[in-house]
Amino acid sequence: MERQPTSTVTRPTSTAEAVRELAGGGARPRAGGTDLAACLEVGAVAPGPLVDLLDVPELRGPHWAEDGSVRIGAMTAVAELGADPRLAGAYPGLAAAARALATPQIRGTATVGGNLLQRNRCSYLRNPAFDCFQTGGDSCPARSGDHLRGVVVDQGPCVAPHPSSLAVALLAYDATVRVRHGSGTDSGAVADRDLSELYDGTDPTRDHVLSPEDLLVAVSLPASVPGERAAHLRAAGRSRAEWPLVEAVVRLECAEGGTGPVVRAAVAVGGVARTPLRLPGVERSLVGSLPGRGPGAVVLEALEGLTELCSPLPATGYKVPLLQATVQDAVERALDSPDR
Repeated sequence: MERQPTSTVTRPTSTAEAVRELAGGGARPRAGGTDLAACLEVGAVAPGPLVDLLDVPELRGPHWAEDGSVRIGAMTAVAELGADPRLAGAYPGLAAAARALATPQIRGTATVGGNLLQRNRCSYLRNPAFDCFQTGGDSCPARSGDHLRGVVVDQGPCVAPHPSSLAVALLAYDATVRVRHGSGTDSGAVADRDLSELYDGTDPTRDHVLSPEDLLVAVSLPASVPGERAAHLRAAGRSRAEWPLVEAVVRLECAEGGTGPVVRAAVAVGGVARTPLRLPGVERSLVGSLPGRGPGAVVLEALEGLTELCSPLPATGYKVPLLQATVQDAVERALDSPDR
């Protein structure tokens, strides 16, 4: 693939200006740039104009509302999620996922929005010698080739798991995203949507549903719940700087300030499908569980039932027991976690 030099870089100072810069000219946004730089290096994306979002102050930092909910700007660094005491206290599962992500250097540069909208890690996508659905081809070479790290929940033609750890945690926290549209009939409009609506596992041509002219502005989380217990766990080939094979975030809302039975549970997993997933069967089974006693028979039965969710590829069958074990371990840690 012939490489062309990147042309211009513009640095808007407001979201309105950023959307105007993105409109119609084939430019792409640059947040922290960690994934974009890697994609440009291997030719996974075509060079072209960049809209650098570094100088847009409204895209940065957490903003707390009176009701205890929070809006986190898309340009907030991942490292801030784990280092901010108020965020870590209110959303411990999110903070734990942020602290486990990549390396300190990457966490200090990578952003919330960039993590949610990054491209998948498939080696075929990132090798210009191959064509796939995302590079204009009509097939997924990983499906019949090397897919050892691929999906175990097969949602569609592409078999590359979604790589965002923050998406898994935010899904468990019922997060919403704010998007400023830059094209179509909604041009200029700001819309809020559930985080799950950012992704469509049946579309093999892209890793998220936003158009190139849309701008992810912020992520919002509801007010924290007293008595929450949470755990994050990832299974990876090595302990540092590795993409997870399976990842789980478990949130348990418990009565009596955290010591009573579970009244509501949220369990989200990543590394297993084209999108992050919630596990409603496991969530329902956890209601009524008592902290400090470990998962009961109903929960263990629900974990066994995860096999029915899975449709492994020839080389990803190992992820079925790995998914069960990772979720079970995260559940046990959440049940045993100290009260907030």
